Amino acid sequence: MPIAFIGIGSNLGNRIENCIKGIEGISTFAKILSLSSFYETEPVDREDQPDFINCMAKIETSLPPFELLTSLKSLENSVGRKQLDRRGPRVIDLDIISYDDLIIETEALTVPHPRAHMRRFVLQPLFEIAPGFIHPLLKRTVLELLKELKCTKRVLRVDNSSTFYSHKLTT
Repeated sequence: MPIAFIGIGSNLGNRIENCIKGIEGISTFAKILSLSSFYETEPVDREDQPDFINCMAKIETSLPPFELLTSLKSLENSVGRKQLDRRGPRVIDLDIISYDDLIIETEALTVPHPRAHMRRFVLQPLFEIAPGFIHPLLKRTVLELLKELKCTKRVLRVDNSSTFYSHKLTT
C-alpha cells in the first residue's frame, strides 16, 4: 500500500488540539504508521500572524493522491478551516508532503510539496520520523536538505507532545 507523509499545522485557537483533531481525522481513512513530536514554529511567507504548531504523520493509504487530497481538504473544513487567505492564519492545515516516490505537477496538486525542502518546520519533524527519507525529485536525503537549509525561522520541539497525542489516539 502507498506511503505518504502529511504535514499538519495550526496557528489559531487551541493549536495542539486542532492538530490532534487532524490526526484523528486522518486515522479514519489511513493507517498512521508514525507521528512526529509537535513543534512550535515561526510563520513563513506571511509573518504577521501567530506562531504555528506543526507535526508530521507517516501514513499508509489505499487512497490515490487526488482522493487523499480531497479527504484532507474535507477534514480541514470539518475541523473549522476557512479559506480566507491561503498563507494566512488557519485553524488547520494538512499538506501532502510526499506520496510514495510519485512526482505530480498539476494545478490542484504538486507532489512532493513544492516548498517542503525549503522549510525547517517540514524537514525537522520529517527527519524525526523518517531520517532515511529521500526527496523523490531532488534525490537528496532529509538530513542533506536540513544541512543545506538557509531558513533561520525558529522551530522548537514541544516537550512530551509525542506521548500526549499517541496516548490520545490509542484511548
